[in-house]
Amino acid sequence: MKILMVASEGVPFSKTGGLADVVYSLSKEEVKLGHEVSVILPLYGVKLHSEYELKFIGAVAVPLGWRQQVARIFTAEIDGINYYLVENEYYFGRDGIYGYYDDMERFAFFTIAVRNMISELKLQFDIIHLHDWQAGMLPVIIKEQNSREKLFKNVKFVLTIHNPAFQGMFDPNLIVDFYELPYSLYESGQVRFRDKASSLKAAIMVVDKITTVSPTHAKELLTREGSKGLDDVLILRQNDFSGIVNGIDNEEFNPSKDSHIFKKFTAKTLKNKAVNKVDLAKRLGLKNAEAPLFGIVTRLTWQKGIDLFLAGAREALSRGANVVALGSGEYGLEQSLEQLRADYPDQVAIYIGYNNSLAHQIYAASDFFMMPSLFEPCGIGQLIAMRYGSLPVVRRTGGLKDTVNIFDGHNIDIATGYGFDEYDEYWMRLTVNFALENFKNKAVHEQLVVNAMNYDVSWKKSAKQYINLFKKL
Repeated sequence: MKILMVASEGVPFSKTGGLADVVYSLSKEEVKLGHEVSVILPLYGVKLHSEYELKFIGAVAVPLGWRQQVARIFTAEIDGINYYLVENEYYFGRDGIYGYYDDMERFAFFTIAVRNMISELKLQFDIIHLHDWQAGMLPVIIKEQNSREKLFKNVKFVLTIHNPAFQGMFDPNLIVDFYELPYSLYESGQVRFRDKASSLKAAIMVVDKITTVSPTHAKELLTREGSKGLDDVLILRQNDFSGIVNGIDNEEFNPSKDSHIFKKFTAKTLKNKAVNKVDLAKRLGLKNAEAPLFGIVTRLTWQKGIDLFLAGAREALSRGANVVALGSGEYGLEQSLEQLRADYPDQVAIYIGYNNSLAHQIYAASDFFMMPSLFEPCGIGQLIAMRYGSLPVVRRTGGLKDTVNIFDGHNIDIATGYGFDEYDEYWMRLTVNFALENFKNKAVHEQLVVNAMNYDVSWKKSAKQYINLFKKL
């Protein structure tokens, strides 16, 4: 099959979060399965791309109402993936990727540029796979304006919802102004959502299939509590809606080959994992380097359950454990980490910001990895942690429920971590205590570590599920 991924970010050209990793890793796995995969992204000005050989293949006119813009198209081939990069200095030559007053206009430009590029370059695809709201209007404009053209006549559209909290809301008049579509699409309800137009709802209504990033999250999106208001829309399409869990890149995250960590290890050489813990603890100034280590690598936002993490961390610290935290985000939560370190200076190390090498070292060194999220569509932190034998401590929501086999005291042959259901500090502290009690029993703890390291967190299974979905279309 010929597959086109359309996304607002993607490794190795742009990244703010897990979406970029998904676009790259899933594409690479689909290439391994024998399919022709292309990815189209904006070419942002936040990074120089001189390390990649970009080939200019042409310019495409992009009328945006009264605005006459041009998209310069570049290509590059990386790991068998054919990248198309849309350059426009006015819209994408900025210091960041998101968060601008004109984001709706920027991604309307991108959407129309994608359609025009396919048309003018005569590119043939079987599947167009959209990610989140940024290109949500693409299937709408193609079906309204290009449905009779040979290039688009048989193409099928699949939408993956990564973050339902962002819905691409915009003024209904821009349906006409940006996209040259009839206002009746708003009046009929096809793109209307909460008295505005929504590119995410528009995509949900017209694509052939919809996925999200875990089976449990798919169920959550059909409920009022977990849907961010999308439940009524998704219930209409529930027969075309499913969850496929994400994976991680096993080549990037491989403790037997990782150049970032102090001592490489496997499930058969766990003594080397312990060496990583001691080394990291000493370098970060922790007094008892051999104490149980709880790690966290996260964005510091309310979604990530940082209040529960802090409660669990204090419980662990009161019992002599160490805590290492890496992350940045909301100022108040950053200050809470600073206070935690001030209260336990010999047991806590924090890094405000992001450091890729340190992140790998925390995964490799930690005995436990804390991830008590309020909601988590899929999550990749727990997958990386298991790959490195760091047992996740999670709240069972979304993809955390789907990917971590919770130890109940009896299922020692399959358990890969610890968890609880209620979003409550009591259950967080209780789970931390249970994990520490089991840590004292070396045979039990090491069996769980081996289980976690042997758990398949790769993209292979998930990519096959996507391909099967595409083939059905």
